[in-house]
Order: sequence, then C-alpha cells, then structure tokens
Amino acid sequence: MPQLLVITGAPASGKTTLARELAARYGAALIAKDSIKEPLLDVLGAADRAASRTLSDASFAVLFALGREQLATGSSVLLEGNFRSLEHAAALRALSAPAVRCAQVLCVMEEGARRERLARRAHDPARHAGHRDAELAHAGAAAENTWLDLPGERFLHDGGAAAPPSWLATLDRWWREP
Repeated sequence: MPQLLVITGAPASGKTTLARELAARYGAALIAKDSIKEPLLDVLGAADRAASRTLSDASFAVLFALGREQLATGSSVLLEGNFRSLEHAAALRALSAPAVRCAQVLCVMEEGARRERLARRAHDPARHAGHRDAELAHAGAAAENTWLDLPGERFLHDGGAAAPPSWLATLDRWWREP
C-alpha cells in the first residue's frame, strides 16, 4: 500500500531539511513546494506579495497533481510545504484515500529563533530572493502551527533541536508497516 507522508509547518521551521533527510532515509520520492515555485519565480517573476502568493497557489496545485500521479502508481511519496490548513487539507485528504496510508509531521520552532532564521535567509545568496524572507522575518503575525485535518499518525518536530527527533523510531516502524 502506498504511503503519503506530509511535512508541514511555518516558513523556516525546518521542513525542507527534515523532508530531505526522510526521503533519503526511506528511499522515497520527495515533492517540495519550493522546488516547484522557484523555477516559476525565475520564469514569471513575482513583483509583489500577491503575485508571490499566486505562484505559491500554482505550486501547490502542481504538487498535488504530482503526488496523485506518484500514489496512483503505487509508490510512496513525501510532500513538503507550508500547507495552509483551511486551503490545502481537502486536497491532501483526497490524496490519502482509503488505499493510501497517511501520516504528517508538523515542524515547529520557537518564534524568535524562526524569525532570526528568516532574517539570515534573506541575506543568503543561495536562497531564492522570491521567497520574501525579509518580509516574513519582520511580519507582525506569529507563525501558524496547525495540524492538518488528515487521517493517520502525527509527529511533532522541533526544527530548532540539535538532537535527532525522539519520534523517529516510531516513524520508521510506521514506514515499514505493510
């Protein structure tokens, strides 16, 4: 039975690092929202926050389509992005149909440290400028740390912790289950 592992959380909460590690650990395909959005930014640009949000929405639509294709072939997949609970849960639930096992990891981080990470990213030449990290670092609202309304196991990941997560052995068992 194919498995869907959803990795979500606020920007700069450790999602991408964790998703890459888990994809390598399990030999599974990883579909990450930023890997779709960055080429769109290169081709189409995003002059303002609204245009960037439109590209994010398009990126999520592509991510869901690619995830659906992967799962339809019987392959397991990891989906990574800053999924918005009210907007994306239904599309993710559709992917986690009865023939797909689903679990999610919510990445969280102490808010001050997360904002510092965003501010550092804004000056990192390797980071795509289209992500608007500087704007996010100075935004007044705190990050949304919300579980998605999905079936299956839930794992909470502290993206600021140096030690391996305590729940990793449980996720390993979940991944290996038939």
